[in-house]
Amino acid sequence: MAFEYAPAPESRAVVDIAPSYGLFIDGEFAEAADGKVFKTVSPSTEEVLSEVARAGAEDVDRAVKAARRAFEKWSALPGSERAKYLFRIARIVQERSRELAVLETLDNGKPIKETRDADLPLVAAHFFYYAGWADKLEHAGFGANPRPLGVAGQVIPWNFPLLMLAWKIAPALAAGNTVVLKPAETTPLSALFFADICRQAGLPKGVVNILPGYGDAGAALVAHPDVDKVAFTGSTAVGKEIARTVAGTRKKLTLELGGKGANIVFDDAPIDQAVEGIVTGIFFNQGQVCCAGSRLLVQESIQDELLDSLKRRLSTLRLGDPLDKNTDIGAINSAEQLARITALAERGEAEGAERWSPACALPESGYWFAPTLFTNVTQAHTIARDEIFGPVLSVLSFRTPDEAVAKANNTQYGLSAGIWTEKGSRILAVANKLRAGVVWSNTFNKFDPTSPFGGYKESGFGREGGRHGLEAYLDV
Repeated sequence: MAFEYAPAPESRAVVDIAPSYGLFIDGEFAEAADGKVFKTVSPSTEEVLSEVARAGAEDVDRAVKAARRAFEKWSALPGSERAKYLFRIARIVQERSRELAVLETLDNGKPIKETRDADLPLVAAHFFYYAGWADKLEHAGFGANPRPLGVAGQVIPWNFPLLMLAWKIAPALAAGNTVVLKPAETTPLSALFFADICRQAGLPKGVVNILPGYGDAGAALVAHPDVDKVAFTGSTAVGKEIARTVAGTRKKLTLELGGKGANIVFDDAPIDQAVEGIVTGIFFNQGQVCCAGSRLLVQESIQDELLDSLKRRLSTLRLGDPLDKNTDIGAINSAEQLARITALAERGEAEGAERWSPACALPESGYWFAPTLFTNVTQAHTIARDEIFGPVLSVLSFRTPDEAVAKANNTQYGLSAGIWTEKGSRILAVANKLRAGVVWSNTFNKFDPTSPFGGYKESGFGREGGRHGLEAYLDV
């Protein structure tokens, strides 16, 4: 018999969410110039968490001016002094990590064990890592005297709100730039708590500015004539729009966009280990990951065995309250995203793919989608080509390594891939042929601040993380 899990909820008492928040400009919280506000809701319950000021073009202008004023002093500081602020931020993030993990789970919907054990440790690690680079920039391989660019305009998505903020802000500050950051409209809270951390760390006013708002605020930031560098993580469609806006200007641009990662399992792979990697690859953060392993390519001779094992494993996943420490699958981030996932899954069925989900009771309120896999999928199916950004796995088969590579590369994206095999020579041979920015071998979704991350083709350009991540923020 299976043992039932008792509820193990993380306490909400560790986080104190104010009824309303302002924009963070020049070290102070302020209302939007036009007085506009929007509500942020918890995806798992649909309760309103707080009311947040909504930035417009006038606010973007104020924030960019504040960042420009702060740039002179900040960039003139010795790297060792800038490093002290970054180290301080990293330590405060660690001290407040439990509070921030609960906040992120409430605002985003992902399980507490992910925010607590993956997101928050990585956030602190990025600030520690780039703090170490701040006084060593001339040794980064970008010439003798690399200079900061100026004001960085950064737009981040809702799937890893605090982690994407760290990926963007840490290298920018280490290199001596100042920042105006727009968090996603569905997940503004952890960025506003980060603004408070900047104050707690004594960061000079104007070095980091945070503007919650909608796409119009992001567009105004990207187009602002006094922004020197634009960094964007999000959809390919918006990335193309940004590239058009920035074309012909002197702005530096990095884009980290969509993906349709292939997870390739060869016949000599350790099946149980591969199944764990497949589950991590597509069901981590409800599949709302740009580098998710959303296409499973499995060698024909082991397909039945692998699928049986995978279905058994999916039947043990627990979907429900994201604050429960036993929860594996949390809520979808918004009603809009749930509608997109639902429509694409229905299209998969309409086009003839075979749909399967484990028996799974969905909560009454909130935005939920059961973990789903599709078999009998061909490369022509929409679900094998379009990024679904949800807990939906498409299974395709192959016979030879060459066929696996051809199918893996048959996509407009090129962000990530996974290879499962016992043979090191095969890992290296296949990895060299895959057009993907990150290739994991016998694991998936492993991140490290020292390792660069980014894509090919419609997954964007430029790298974040590692020494390579500094280049985007330096005049080299």
